[in-house]
Amino acid sequence: MSSLQTGRRRRSLDLATPMHLNGSQSHGEINSARSLQEPNSGTSDGSQSVSGPKDIAGAIMHATVPAWLQLSVMIGLIFGGCCSNVFALEAIVKEYPDSGLLITLSQFILTALSSWPKHFSRHRPPFYLKPNAVPIGRWMINIVLFFAVNVLNNYAFGYKISVPVHIILRSGGSVTTMLVGWLWGKRYSRMQAISVALLTIGVVVAAMSDAKAKGKASTTSTSNTASFLTGLSILFVAQVLSAIMGLYIQSTYAKYGSHWQENLFYSHCLGLPLFLPFLPSITTQFSTLSNSPPLTLSSTLGTYSTKFPTTMQKLLFRLHIPNKIFLLLANSITQYACIRGVNLLGAKSSALTVTIVLNIRKLASLLLSIWLFGNRLAPGVLVGAAIVFGSGALYAWEGQRMGQKSRRKKTV
Repeated sequence: MSSLQTGRRRRSLDLATPMHLNGSQSHGEINSARSLQEPNSGTSDGSQSVSGPKDIAGAIMHATVPAWLQLSVMIGLIFGGCCSNVFALEAIVKEYPDSGLLITLSQFILTALSSWPKHFSRHRPPFYLKPNAVPIGRWMINIVLFFAVNVLNNYAFGYKISVPVHIILRSGGSVTTMLVGWLWGKRYSRMQAISVALLTIGVVVAAMSDAKAKGKASTTSTSNTASFLTGLSILFVAQVLSAIMGLYIQSTYAKYGSHWQENLFYSHCLGLPLFLPFLPSITTQFSTLSNSPPLTLSSTLGTYSTKFPTTMQKLLFRLHIPNKIFLLLANSITQYACIRGVNLLGAKSSALTVTIVLNIRKLASLLLSIWLFGNRLAPGVLVGAAIVFGSGALYAWEGQRMGQKSRRKKTV
């Protein structure tokens, strides 16, 4: 199996993000002439029979509309799901920054339940799961790494790390990916090294500028700086573990095939028992969010609630849900939508396309965070963000160029 095929899941794992998921690979550029389901029509020898302009126009519409519809769904899931996920996340951590464990657990539960039907088999008691393509022992190492990365990423919010800075710093994952990859035995081009050096500078500039701005704005600058540096350390450890996880998944797919859906299910489902030692803290966090101001379902639905039967309207009026619990559910649902969108895009497009789309998505999330929550970033942070996103795109472009060059050599 080529490195192009084995890296797909690793790319999908970066982001999500906020799974929090990581990597680089492609399955070919999006082909607008390929439909979701290939039509089974034509002559007896399999060739298409086109008799006139109407037939030609119909064939073009049949081939292109489903592909563009699929592309629209993918982009909608990524931008709608991922950006909404960041909004729900910031709405929670803005007031309750210590709720990272609960947020992570909620995401794990919903993703495990959503991906379970694909692996259910009523003929295989007692667990009723289909045979897995990858040995479960192989998945266990990935499960521990995946759990640690997600917990650490969300746990960092408790240490004066704002969502915009969190987005910028996590966009610098190529730094740790290259470092760990080099130790793993991989070698990189000069342009990749330059882009990562620029990316490192951007991350450092953004982090130092934000720390300096927080120090000026607070009377307890020493404690704030110490807390911020602790948060940076947590994110750095998470990035290193994420890079190791990406390389481990790449080697797993090279040996057993690219079974990303199986990875998605087992990494979330078998990761749930790892939350048990943190249960007291999670219970406290849930109790805190449960005491947030209530949100009535009737007011949430607005005028649409009047279209329900009278009995249903009365029930909706009486039902109240704490607004932070509602946001917690929204965060988990949009997280799954984001993961699906990234994986669908990864299956149909190149590594460069995915990286560019995800960088634009991160930039959109950053701008939305600044606009919706009134986050004021220091000029140095904005300069650092521009360097990070620009050098990230340069790194992806160079990786794509090297991949094409390597494939041309193999075909010669």
